Amino acid sequence: MDFLTALDISASGLSADRTRINTISMNLANAKTTRTPEGGPYRRKTVVQVATEVDDPFSVHMRSALDRELRGVRILGVTQDTRPLKQVYEPGHPDANAEGYVFYPDINVVEEMANLMSAQRNYEANVTTVEAVKGMYTKALEIGR
Repeated sequence: MDFLTALDISASGLSADRTRINTISMNLANAKTTRTPEGGPYRRKTVVQVATEVDDPFSVHMRSALDRELRGVRILGVTQDTRPLKQVYEPGHPDANAEGYVFYPDINVVEEMANLMSAQRNYEANVTTVEAVKGMYTKALEIGR
């Protein structure tokens, strides 16, 4: 694997992790939101990721046997979770229905924090990889002098 491929893989991971962190933060910020501009309570969002090629079509033919399975990550989209809403009896709440129930998003704060920590660790690992590649590139330039 060359330096640029390593950077491409890490860059795709950084971008995907940033999207995950932003989405999880949005879920945590709206854990108790009962009214949105679209109407109804906030719906939890999830990020859909897939493995993807990091090379352009020409470089696919130039790969060695060791580089054939290298993949980056790509975001397919951010989707709304299909979990049912939580129904809580709060007759005094302004968004309560006729029976006195309020619908809240089904967001588990502990689960979201665990997901956030995982995304943060992935981001940190990709930053470390970029720094390592940058260091190797700098050393290679020093050797060439």
